[in-house]
Amino acid sequence: MRRAKKEISDRSVIEGLLQDCAVGRLGTAGPDGWPMVKPLNFVYHDGRIYFHTAKEGEKIDHIRRDNRVCFEADQPVAYVRGTRENPCTAEYLYRSVIVKGRAAIVEDERERIDALSALMEKYQPDGGYGAFLPEKLAITGIVRIDIESMTGKQDLGREQHRQAVEEALRNGAVQPVVLEP
Repeated sequence: MRRAKKEISDRSVIEGLLQDCAVGRLGTAGPDGWPMVKPLNFVYHDGRIYFHTAKEGEKIDHIRRDNRVCFEADQPVAYVRGTRENPCTAEYLYRSVIVKGRAAIVEDERERIDALSALMEKYQPDGGYGAFLPEKLAITGIVRIDIESMTGKQDLGREQHRQAVEEALRNGAVQPVVLEP
């Protein structure tokens, strides 16, 4: 990382981002060499990333051809307003994580149901859903990303804003928080 002061070195913060972010972006390499990035719902579970998908399609084709993937998730933390005198005082403050790993199409039924259950718990934590229907399981693909490296990066602002941003993160404030310059 070029700017070491922006690196998140605390693995628990990085894992917290993966647990909390609602949307991630999967990067794959197409057969023509062009990179492809697709947003998706995901869950970080047992040290791996899981997502569901159709059993056929571009993502699956790319993974079958080359299982090396990149995955990104980010959290908008705060926005500092620009001023009439100097719009360049505007800042976007964030936390993000980039994962490099290998994707695998999950065939084991127990792992598939475990991953889908973890997805449901993440996106519908209050419960209220039943068992997975066999006909839906038959048409649902599950992909696991085995993580080889994770890098976290953050910009929590200049000193004048950092304390407010850190307090907002501790208190679970709705994000992004809007701050005045």
